[in-house]
Amino acid sequence: MNPFVRALRREPKQLVRLGLWSVVEAAPAFLIGHAVARAIEDGFAQAEPLIGLAWLAALGLAWLAGAVAARQVVLAVAAVAEPFRDDLLTRVVEGAIRTGTGRDSAAVARAGLQVELARDAFAAVVTTVRGFVFTVVSVVLGLLTLAPETLVLVMPPFLAGLALFLASLPALARRQRAYLVADERLAEAMTGMAGGLRDIEACGLRENVTGRLGRRVGAQAAAARTLARVSAVRTAALAAGGWLPVVLVLAGTPWLLERGVGAGVVVGTLAYVTQSLAPALGGLVQGLGVAGVRLAVSLRRILTMAPAPAPALPAIRPSGGEVRLGAVTFAYGPHSAPVLESLDLTIAEGDHLAVVGPSGAGKSTLASLISGVLRPGEGEVLVGGVPADRLDPAVRVLIPQEAYVFRGTLRENLLYYTPPSTGLTEAVEAVGAASLVDELGGYDAQVDPGALSAGQRQLIALARAYLAPASLIILDEATCHLDPVTEARAEAAFARRGGTLIVVAHRLTSALRARRILLMDGARITIGTHEELIRTSPLYADLAGHWHPEPVS
Repeated sequence: MNPFVRALRREPKQLVRLGLWSVVEAAPAFLIGHAVARAIEDGFAQAEPLIGLAWLAALGLAWLAGAVAARQVVLAVAAVAEPFRDDLLTRVVEGAIRTGTGRDSAAVARAGLQVELARDAFAAVVTTVRGFVFTVVSVVLGLLTLAPETLVLVMPPFLAGLALFLASLPALARRQRAYLVADERLAEAMTGMAGGLRDIEACGLRENVTGRLGRRVGAQAAAARTLARVSAVRTAALAAGGWLPVVLVLAGTPWLLERGVGAGVVVGTLAYVTQSLAPALGGLVQGLGVAGVRLAVSLRRILTMAPAPAPALPAIRPSGGEVRLGAVTFAYGPHSAPVLESLDLTIAEGDHLAVVGPSGAGKSTLASLISGVLRPGEGEVLVGGVPADRLDPAVRVLIPQEAYVFRGTLRENLLYYTPPSTGLTEAVEAVGAASLVDELGGYDAQVDPGALSAGQRQLIALARAYLAPASLIILDEATCHLDPVTEARAEAAFARRGGTLIVVAHRLTSALRARRILLMDGARITIGTHEELIRTSPLYADLAGHWHPEPVS
C-alpha cells in the first residue's frame, strides 16, 4: 500500500478529530459573507449600528474559535505525520541493512534527509488540502444560503482556475524532479572536487574539472529555468480562480440588483471571494505546487532507494545448531563484483571458529549472512536446517564492530535480550566489565551512549550477548576497541559459555584461541588450525609473520 494512504488509514481517530476541528476552523469562512451582508443591510443601512456591530462581533468570535481550532488541527496533523515519518525511516533503515547500502553513510544520510522532507511535505499537503476542502464547502454553503444567484458568477471561473492548476501538476512534478536530480549531481561534483583540490592542481587538471563542473552548473540552471516556466501556470490559475470571480461579481452587480439582491449581499459575496475562496485557492496552489510536488518526488526517491521488503515470514526455531552455507554468492549491488562466490562451508554445532583474512575479503559479509542480516544472491545459508533470515532472533546474537548501546539504565542495556537474571553479576565478571559497572555508578545508573568510549560500548554489548539465551554468537570484530588482555578474557568467557562461537578476528591472537580458523582470500577459503595453515597457506604465514604475540595475563 502507498505510504501516504497507509498513514491516513493508520490513525482513523486522528482523522475524525482533524475533521471536527476543521469544521470549527472553517466557521469564519461560512459566516463572513452573512455577517458582512447582515451588518450592512440590517444594521448600518437601517441606522441600527448595534445590530451591525453585533454581526461583526459574532464574526470576531468565530475567528477566535477558528484560531483555537487551528492549534488543534496542527496537533492532529502532527499525530498523523510523525507515524508516516517513522514508517519511511524504518523502511530506509531496513533497506540499507537488507541491500548492504548501509555501508554508504552518505547515501543513508541523503535518504534520511529525503524522509524529513517527505514528512514536512506530507504535513503541509494534509493541512493545505484539508483547509481548501472545508473552506470551499463553507463558501458554497454560504453563497447558497445568502444568494444562490452569486454562484453563477463565482464558481465557473474558480473551477476553471482549479482545473488549470491540477492539469499542470504532473508536468510540475517532472520538472521539480529533474531540478532536484541536477542539483544533487552538482553538489556531488562540487564535493568530489573540493576533496581533491590539491591533486587536481598537481596533475594539471584544472581546465578538465572546471569544464565538467561548468556542464553540471549549466544543467542545473537549465532545469531551474524549465521549472520556472511551468511554475508560471500557477499564476494564471490564481488569476482565473481567485480574482476573475471578483471582476464578474462587480460586472454582474446590476444583474444581481435586478434580481432583488441587495448591496450588502454583493459586498458579502465579495468578502466570500476575497477573504475565503481566493486565499484557499492560493494556499492549495502553493501547498500542492511546492509541498505536494516535493512529497511526490521525495517519496519516489525513497521508494527507489528502499524498495518494499518481501512479506515477513514467521521465525523458526531450529532443531540443531549446525551452520551450513551451500554455493553462496553475494554482491553489494547488481553490477558489483561478488564478495563471496559459490562458497561452501559447514560449521559444526558447538564449534569455535575464527575468521581471518585481509581487509575486503568478505569477513563481515560472511558474519551478516550467517546472522540473517543479509540474504545471499545465490545459494542458501542454513542454521540448524533453517534459512538464516527466518531464524528465531533468540537463537543468535551478532555484535558488530560498532556496538549498540541505548539511553536507559545499565541494567536495561544488559538485560535487553533476556528477562531479569540472577547471572547478571557473573556475566559481567566473565567478560571483564565489572570495573566498568562500578565506574558508571552501578546497574541502575543512566547510560548516555555519546559519553561512552567505543571500548566501553563493546564491553556492555559483550555482557549483554553473554546473558542472551542464544546458542549462536557472532563477534564481528566486536573486541577491536579493547586491549588484548580484556579481549582474551571476553573471548575465553564465550568459549566456556558453550554454543557455537564465530569470531571475525581483529587480532591474530583470536585465531590462536579458536578450535578452527577460516582464512578468507576473496573467493577462496581455507580451514584448519594455526599450525596447519602456517604450513599450507602462504597468505596465512604472511599474516602470522607480521604478527607479534602480545602478553596475556
